[in-house]
Amino acid sequence: MTDDGDVFGPGWARGGSSAGESLLEVQAAVEETRTVLDDATTRLERTRFALAAARERSREVGAEVDAALEALHESDARMAAVAERLGTLGAAVRTASAEADRTERAIGDARAAVDADREELEALSARLADAEAEPEDAEEPSTEERDRLELAASRARTSETELRLALRTREERARALKGRADSLEGAARNEIAARERLRERRERRQREAGVAAAVRAAAEYATTRVAAALVRATALRDAAEARRLERDRAAAALREELTRVQDELRDLTDAAHRDEMARARQLARIEQLQARAVEELGIDPDVLVEEFGPHQPVPHVPGPDDEPGEAPEPVPYVREDQEKRLRRAERALSALGRVNPLALEEYAALEERHTFLTTQLEDLKRSKRDLLDIVKEVDERVEEVFREAFHDTKEQFERVFERLFPGGEGRLVLTDPDDMLTTGIEVEARPPGKKVKRLSLLSGGERSLVAVALLVAIFKARPSPFYIMDEVEAALDDTNLGRLITLFEELRDSSQLIVITHQKRTMEVADALYGVSMRGDGVTTVVSQRIRDVAATA
Repeated sequence: MTDDGDVFGPGWARGGSSAGESLLEVQAAVEETRTVLDDATTRLERTRFALAAARERSREVGAEVDAALEALHESDARMAAVAERLGTLGAAVRTASAEADRTERAIGDARAAVDADREELEALSARLADAEAEPEDAEEPSTEERDRLELAASRARTSETELRLALRTREERARALKGRADSLEGAARNEIAARERLRERRERRQREAGVAAAVRAAAEYATTRVAAALVRATALRDAAEARRLERDRAAAALREELTRVQDELRDLTDAAHRDEMARARQLARIEQLQARAVEELGIDPDVLVEEFGPHQPVPHVPGPDDEPGEAPEPVPYVREDQEKRLRRAERALSALGRVNPLALEEYAALEERHTFLTTQLEDLKRSKRDLLDIVKEVDERVEEVFREAFHDTKEQFERVFERLFPGGEGRLVLTDPDDMLTTGIEVEARPPGKKVKRLSLLSGGERSLVAVALLVAIFKARPSPFYIMDEVEAALDDTNLGRLITLFEELRDSSQLIVITHQKRTMEVADALYGVSMRGDGVTTVVSQRIRDVAATA
């Protein structure tokens, strides 16, 4: 409770009856002032926003008015250009109409001339027919008369041709002028329609300009009203801000006083709480010690204090360094000395460790397991040595077998390559001769007439033949009961195919060959043929024929 009559409690406060304003009233006044100031600030912000929107709208309306005026001027310019173009098109239409009239009159004159020439031609033709129909004994016309008539007929035909050409020319010109006149009339109609649309657009722009002017006037009026409201709102805000500052200063002073009093109250409360906690801990420790004395020693706490309390002298406990027979007198109880003695005893007890009654049994079990593991380790070492010896023997055997097989295959490959490529050279080379277990094998082939040895530089047929030579060399070095080959001669020409068939016949003496082929020459040396054909219903049928039996029967 303060001198002014204000009462404070945890989470609540109540004003007193002093003549001055209480803290609650001041806080209420401050909150009310803040509310009024927030409302005024909100109205001011709204007014500013409305003013900005009105100014933006005024600028937009002004821009629209300017754009409308500019578009109106452009429309006037386009209408003037349209009027000028209409005049030009009208003159062109009139010129085309006059030209069409002149062309029609020329066409009429040409047709009349053509008709006259046709009549003259018909008369001449009639005269010529009459002259030809006269009997032979009649008096023949003179040569000059005949030449004259022929010349006249030729001139008439030439004139008729020229008149026909002139007539067609005039007709083409008339059609072209008519089409041009139609296009000019269509363009004139389009220009008239465009002019009408421009006039309507101009009227619409004028109406829009009127509306824009009205909007601009309304915006200016709204701007004036908003400016006046802004001035009033600014004055109200300044007054409210001054009142708020005054009340804030008073509230700050009261808040500082309240904070100081609350800090003092909190310090007193904390001190009382600490004292209560310490007293409770001491009581709990005393109870714990009493219970421990009863449980561990079986002595009542009062008796224990009476017999072993600090008022009793402490007897000397002999240590390992004391000589036997010595018995020093008891010493008075000193708490610090006895605490040091307790810590030394606890360290000695910790160094001694816990007593394990099963240590002998554990030692015997560990010794037995150690002996067992040692025996197993020796067995593993012996097994490892035996396995390494076996691996060494296997490696030596594999190396020996591989070396023999490689040398045999190398010799056979050189022989087979010389037979398939007469005059050529081929051989097998080890990439790492010192390590036969990890070495690779390279195939070198040089066909006759070439210097290259790499397989990638050979043709497709040559690579196929080299691969066949390698297979045949392996077959000859290490024969097998039968071999299966799938179209190995597909890329070979007739000469190489004949050489390969010779090798097939040699292999057939010691092994059975199963060859999948489409070559007729390969089929001719076969003992039996098996073919697969498909019938019309999609079902495949196997057809076989033994060639050797048929040949023997024949």
